[in-house]
Amino acid sequence: MSDYSLRRTLHTGFAEAVERVRAALAEQGFGVLTEIDVAATMKAKLDLDQPPYLILGACNPPLAHRALTAEASVGVLLPCNVVVRTLDDTRVLVEAMDPRVMSRITDNPAVAEVADEARGRLAGALAALGD
Repeated sequence: MSDYSLRRTLHTGFAEAVERVRAALAEQGFGVLTEIDVAATMKAKLDLDQPPYLILGACNPPLAHRALTAEASVGVLLPCNVVVRTLDDTRVLVEAMDPRVMSRITDNPAVAEVADEARGRLAGALAALGD
């Protein structure tokens, strides 16, 4: 595992994985504010074909408010990105930015507290996905 992400490999199709990720995030209090279809963008802008790759901008409003109250500039690191990408015909990788990255960058104890809670919620969402 990288030092900036949490990850889970699912043995399912891409569409089902995205559905499961959205539901797991919602159970942990996250909404999806943004959605970037990287594969579609690469096709439209560069005429490149690539496997499905989606970036979901997940936000838990109470946690975001606490982080922004502690340090307004932390907004450049929000929302938490969650990537869903195809590995092969039977596996999909789900990766979430580790919110502790925010606390390492800011060195603010109040941000660290929020980051720890957000990390726990994102880890809980990934664990709920199964495999």
